[in-house]
Amino acid sequence: MADFYELLGVGRDANADDIKKAYRRRARELHPDANPDDPSAEDRFKEVARAYEVLSDPEQRSRYDQFGEAGLGAGAGAGSGDFFGGGGLGDIFEAFFGGNGFGGAQRGPTGPPRGQDLEVMADIAFEQAVFGANIPVTLRTAVACEPCEGSGAASGTTPTRCDMCQGTGQVRRVRQSLLGQMVTSGPCQRCGGMGEHIASSCPSCHGEGRVVVEKTYNVDVPAGVDNGSTLRLTGRGAVGPRRGAAGDLYVHLRVAAHDRYVRDGDDLVTEIRVSVAQAALGTGVDLPTLDGDEHIDVPAGSQHGKVFVLRGKGVPRLAQRRSGRGDLRVQLHVEVPTKLTAREAELLRALAAERGEHVNDPDQSLLGRIKSAFS
Repeated sequence: MADFYELLGVGRDANADDIKKAYRRRARELHPDANPDDPSAEDRFKEVARAYEVLSDPEQRSRYDQFGEAGLGAGAGAGSGDFFGGGGLGDIFEAFFGGNGFGGAQRGPTGPPRGQDLEVMADIAFEQAVFGANIPVTLRTAVACEPCEGSGAASGTTPTRCDMCQGTGQVRRVRQSLLGQMVTSGPCQRCGGMGEHIASSCPSCHGEGRVVVEKTYNVDVPAGVDNGSTLRLTGRGAVGPRRGAAGDLYVHLRVAAHDRYVRDGDDLVTEIRVSVAQAALGTGVDLPTLDGDEHIDVPAGSQHGKVFVLRGKGVPRLAQRRSGRGDLRVQLHVEVPTKLTAREAELLRALAAERGEHVNDPDQSLLGRIKSAFS
């Protein structure tokens, strides 16, 4: 559903009168009777009515401003706080998961809601991202309460069907509005939308059917993942209250930098350094790769920036894309000496003379010109 404030066409600082006026205007515009040829008008009218129901209630509006629709949860407007005796574990879940005692998760028409999706950041080495790994991930999550086996009921007792909603978790309400009689449905106040009533709550989970613990999962990281990749582990999130299904766990990967290699898509990039003489005359270089040492022949006359490509020595491609691996690109870096001995300079000058190349005379250097000025 769209933002409630946008549905009514008001700002987040709107007061109660502004919200009421906006609702009247939007309700008149979208009422099905005023739009007989627009089949979507009824749905939009219901969305506006829902937005007004929340924003006109100070408590629900506060929760919506903090957490969005997730903050309304199953017990919005249904006294869910009373279900947990005014605090206790319900307050813990509100602080930890964001939302009411039921985690603010979406539910179907009946039954316990699905648990919260969780996120965690995992740091992995460069090599683990390239070749894959199995890593431990630790987080705080909700698991089923063992003493009551997730039912929320004390030992020797079982939940009973709520006699107010007949186990549906929803009750219908008829209200008079400016446009006539309106029928809405909402969570049952007696059972908090669960469809069941607990006469005696489990002392371990206080009727929640789950407890918060620290848990470690072993996560399979596929070969070829990159920095920022996210793995989705279905059913590894928080379990729902009273045997509700578990949410999902999203593992965000942060890949450490490598001291030699950088990644460019499925390719690996690095460089090798050779001297001017080695580039001119040719040489061989042993390069440590992620798969072991590779010997690279540098032909005579190789220029600075030349790229050598080692096919299939890059990053494995993920399954949903092409199979195989990328390439390893090695760039040649020709190092020019910045300091020369007298003998090295003499040899280079002889080479320049042999090739007919002009080079500065030693006396034409800055230091030489300064000396000449004082001689």
